[in-house]
Formats: sequence, structure tokens, C-alpha cells
Amino acid sequence: MTDLLAATTLSTAPDAAAAPGSANTVDHVATPLTDARAQLAEAIGLLGYEHGLHQMLATPRRELTVAVPLRLDSGESRLYIGHRVQHNFSRGPAKGGLRYAPNVNLDEVRALAMWMTWKCALLDVPYGGAKGGLAIDPREHSMAELERVTRRYTSEILPIIGPERDIPAPDIGTDEQTMAWIMDTYSVNSGYTVPGIVTGKPIALGGSQGRASATSRGVTHIALAALRHVGLDPARSTAAVQGFGKVGADAARFLSEAGVRVIAVSDQYGAILNTGGLDIESLSEHVRATGSVVGFAGGDALDGADLLTQDVDLLVPAAVEGVLHDGNAGDVLARVIVEGANGPTTPAADRILRDRGILVVPDILANAGGVIVSYFEWVQANQAYWWRADEVESRLEERMLSAWQHVLGYAEARDLSLRTAATALAVERVAEAHRLRGLYP
Repeated sequence: MTDLLAATTLSTAPDAAAAPGSANTVDHVATPLTDARAQLAEAIGLLGYEHGLHQMLATPRRELTVAVPLRLDSGESRLYIGHRVQHNFSRGPAKGGLRYAPNVNLDEVRALAMWMTWKCALLDVPYGGAKGGLAIDPREHSMAELERVTRRYTSEILPIIGPERDIPAPDIGTDEQTMAWIMDTYSVNSGYTVPGIVTGKPIALGGSQGRASATSRGVTHIALAALRHVGLDPARSTAAVQGFGKVGADAARFLSEAGVRVIAVSDQYGAILNTGGLDIESLSEHVRATGSVVGFAGGDALDGADLLTQDVDLLVPAAVEGVLHDGNAGDVLARVIVEGANGPTTPAADRILRDRGILVVPDILANAGGVIVSYFEWVQANQAYWWRADEVESRLEERMLSAWQHVLGYAEARDLSLRTAATALAVERVAEAHRLRGLYP
């Protein structure tokens, strides 16, 4: 295993050599990884760091690709490819979600792991970044098949995960049940129960109060602060939310409860619009019954792409990467964009939006609520002492708003975008940890 890990780490070196490229990547060749590296390059230039440090920060410390066989309920067998990338360990064990989606690939996982490193550093959570993915469509499989493939994937990455090494969490296509299977597989192999191996577990197995909705609550705290910052009263503001899943559904609900009029939402199947405001509770019931926002009686059908250019005060892209690009950024009408998804705005779109005076709150700040409460869950698991829901929520709000003020002050003092400020702050913290630890040997 040592030789394999060394080989996989070294395999990233050719990519790393190209990493310090221009931040002016054109969108027609942009990928999550090129976007992540462009953001890092901009921060490195601002901070004045040397090439060797840039290479180190652009390159994952460890990555593992595994072949995961699955026995179907029919008796047939299939093979899926999975990855686990650990981007950085300088500030603590690696931390990051596990994604099940048919288009998962190694470069996407590398990018997501890098963003997790910056997110943890920015929110002062003592982790490095990691990410995992399995190229599978969970909608095509039974629960029994998903359990088998999860347990096999876990067994394949077992040597590099652990509560002091790398702590997975849910992401697209996975949930608390997935985490329960990972926890059990790891615990059985350890010979005792290890609740700290994952976060986002069911409450009954040591999960934290408030974890399931933590990312959405964090997005809402930041969105309300951003609206007020540009002079808008949330109670008189409108919003559109792209993605009505793990993050978007609860973000829409919390925004509505705060008085924001949510007029449009979308999912992978379509979008709906009601300029008078959607009834989010009724919409959630419709989605639970049908699996989609499409067909909801309380709204009119809308093309999914048109949601991003609705005339609203607040836009929350909470689906996937790269949805705001040079082809549509010029048509965005929102005053504020708060990124609920990872990497929804390309570098070219960032420049267009900034030139147009649109405030973009970057993902590494806006959607950090999940990793904050994951950290709280890990702390609780290690202490075997559980906090009340109100304790979790108050600590989450304090962390999010403190980070918001810090990033805003840094950006205004240096005339930077919030994304550049957030990335520079995070990179500076990781680089300082690396400098203090030194190189071994």
C-alpha cells in the first residue's frame, strides 16, 4: 500500500507543474480543476509566494483510485471506479464528502478536495481538505446494492481513512445511511465502534443535532448578511434557488422563514416560478411525493437555465459546478449571488459579475456550514458528549458571521473580490501551517 500511495501521489506531478498557469482561463476549456487552480494562482500572486510552495499547494498530497465490484440483486456483476483524494494535511486530518454520481472523475474530485482545504482553513476548522467519489448513478440501484457497493468502496480505501486521518461525510448522491454503512464497515474491521470515522451520521449512531441542515443554515446566515451589506432589507427581497436538494431545499425554506420571497426554484428535471412567492412547505411536500419540483400547482413551469437570469435580489446556485459562465453571466440580474454549490461560478463569469457590480459570496465561505457542524460532530464523537440543537445552531451562526466579517474586511481593505479575499486568507493560513511544520526530512 505504501508503494501504491507513493505512486499515486507522484502521478500528480505533471499536472502540478502546469498548475501555476494564468487565472484567465477561458470558459470553453474550463473544468472544476482548472477553476480551482486559477483561483489558487490568483491568491499565490497576491501573496507573493514562490513557485515551489505554489506547486505543493496545487498538488494533492495523496490520491487513491480503486475498482469497486458490485454484485447486483439479479446476480450479475458490475465494476465501478472510485476515488479518494486527500489534498492537504498541514492543519489536521483530511475532511471531505463522498459523492455518488455517474460523471464523477478524478479531476473533479481533486478540485473539490482543494476547495475543502481552503474552506476548512477559512473557517478555522483544524482539518485539511479531502473528497471522495464513485462513478455510479444511485437512482439505478436498490438499497441493498447501494449498501454492498458502499461497503466494498469503504474496504478499498480503508488504509487511508480514519478519525485521525480522513473523515468522510455525505455529498451528492449519498446521505446519513451511507455514512452509517461506512461507519459500520470501518468499525467491524477495527474490532470496536468508531463513531468519529464519518460525520453526517444518523443521530442514533452519534450524529450531531443540526448536521443535516447545517450547510443550508450557513448559506442563509451569509445570504441575509450579504443582502443587508448591499442595502437590501431581506423582508423586502426576492430570491431564486437553483437546486432543490440537500442544500437548496432547506436554504429556500430558511430564506422564506426569514421573510425573503423565494420566487423560483429548480432541480435536475426543471424549474418553477411564482412571482408572488412560492409556498416552500407545500413545494417540499410535492417533491417528497413526486421526486421533483416539476408539476407543482403553486408555480408556473420555467426553463431551468432561465432561473439563473431571473429578476431577483438574491441568486443561490446550489446544484453543481460551472453553471455561471461567460455565456450567461452578462444576463444575471441578481444583486447578490451566494454559492450554495461547490464551484458554480467560473473565473470568466467572476470577472464579468464583478465588473457589473454584482456581489458574489464564494462557496468556500457561503456553504461552509456543513463542515463546521461536521467538525462539531467529530468533536462530540471523540468526547462522547452530545450538544443540544440550540448550542449547535448558535455556534454555527457565530462561526459563519465571524468569517463573513473577516473576509469582508480583508476584501474592502485591499479592494479585492470576496472570492479572492477568501482564497488568499485560506491559502495564507495553510501556507503558514506548512512553514511552521517544515519539510521532512
